[in-house]
Amino acid sequence: MILKKPQIIVKNREQLDGIRESGKRNIEILDTVAEKIQEGMSTEDLDRIVYETTKKLGGIPAPLNYEGFPKSVCTSINSQVCHGIPSEKVILKSGDIINVDVSTIYKDYFSDSSRMFCIGNVSAEAKKLVEVTKEAMDEGLKQVYPGNRFGTMGDAVHKYALQHGYTVVRQIGGHGVGLEFHEEPFVSFVSKAGTGAKFVPGMVFTIEPMVNQGTDGIYIDGNNNWTVYTMDGKLSAQWEIMVAVTEEGYEIMAY
Repeated sequence: MILKKPQIIVKNREQLDGIRESGKRNIEILDTVAEKIQEGMSTEDLDRIVYETTKKLGGIPAPLNYEGFPKSVCTSINSQVCHGIPSEKVILKSGDIINVDVSTIYKDYFSDSSRMFCIGNVSAEAKKLVEVTKEAMDEGLKQVYPGNRFGTMGDAVHKYALQHGYTVVRQIGGHGVGLEFHEEPFVSFVSKAGTGAKFVPGMVFTIEPMVNQGTDGIYIDGNNNWTVYTMDGKLSAQWEIMVAVTEEGYEIMAY
């Protein structure tokens, strides 16, 4: 038996146009969240905002019922690394940091991006984690151009986080996106420079490092089988952008 190499989809111009339109809506949804998010609201309120805004824009929330996920958005607070499930019982309080991860289907094209939000008076340590995580993502973005490699991009992210005393989650990373919610390749942010597939114009994928304040160890909540937590209970942060490789470098399609 010959094992086939994972197929990375290179999008054509029509497909890129469709993904771009989906991405515009993803950005607008996150902009709406940014305008409305505040201390005292529940994460269920955020889910409602995402669902209603997505529908108003003619889209479908990609997470809703995806492999059994029950909500329209992921809301991950403090020590939750990712896949936090919105709930009326989870109330945002001063000092929280939260990742809101929005994914949209528009005319059968998928987009995916997330942002961090600081609620009320956030500690200097938490703010630093949020800022460094975004900067680490930006360091990875600088490595996106034709002929460079996924491993080099991931290595740049990892080194930047390590320089600031943080760790990067190994088991979860970015992914191809556009024609489906999750496509090849898996995008690691603890990879080795010079390894992995080469960037080719038309590739679309996410850069979304999950950076931990303490250990890189994680576990999945056994009650819902979705929400991922830091093993040591310390904070985690994540930013996510959706990127297309161009002839000159890259285009950010959702942020």
